[in-house]
Amino acid sequence: MRNVRTTKTGTLNRISLAGRDVEFRLIPSKFATKLRVRVGIAGIEVIQPDQREETEVLNFLRTNAPWIVNQLERLEGFRRIRKPWQRASSEILFRGESTIVGIRDHPERSGANRINYGANQLAILVSPSSGTRPAKSLENWLRKQARTEIANHLAVVTAKLKREPGKVLIMGQRTKWGNCSSLQNLSFNWRVIMAPGFVLRYVVTHEAVHLAVPDHSQKFWLTVRSLCPESERARQWLCANGHRLLVDLNQVCGQ
Repeated sequence: MRNVRTTKTGTLNRISLAGRDVEFRLIPSKFATKLRVRVGIAGIEVIQPDQREETEVLNFLRTNAPWIVNQLERLEGFRRIRKPWQRASSEILFRGESTIVGIRDHPERSGANRINYGANQLAILVSPSSGTRPAKSLENWLRKQARTEIANHLAVVTAKLKREPGKVLIMGQRTKWGNCSSLQNLSFNWRVIMAPGFVLRYVVTHEAVHLAVPDHSQKFWLTVRSLCPESERARQWLCANGHRLLVDLNQVCGQ
């Protein structure tokens, strides 16, 4: 095992597994009771209980090498096809429901473009005096909806955890749905508003719990499940449908 560098979230190392030179992040944990490994968009992460030695980590990784390499290959295949979902029709998901997007010229309207929503339809009313593209107006509207929903659920979860974040940011990440920084700032991908409500609640709960439990130990997952009973269903939905949230709004709006 060769140390690469140390980060705020653990130590990066390299090891040869099944003929592949792979990098993994070693995360010490005083809460974990056994070695655990997970492979995801953040790479390979190994949770190391305080009482486990480096040799045990190496043996653990080599024992699980076939599974780890298989997961890496699946992830690499997913990344190759992971690109904005393209549709022939103007349609997106909104709160988990297929929603038609229409653009209408509104010559009598002045000022900014406006969004009307109802009956699973989104209408972008374009003002001739607005210099904002319809796709950007739609994104801004979705961001606003996301911020409201995220703030509402976050207030419920943080009250139960008795923890408060430093800042809450709504961002447009392409590789993750949320994040809790070392400064206790929470950031969320605005696209979670396109997913069903139980998925948004899971993402918010997941990151909020990191305010109290920084790692992915058993304590962390037990806390997440206690606050969000539909967490496993939400994770499965994201695994199967997450790519559908990466829709290109420029294409949807014909731009």
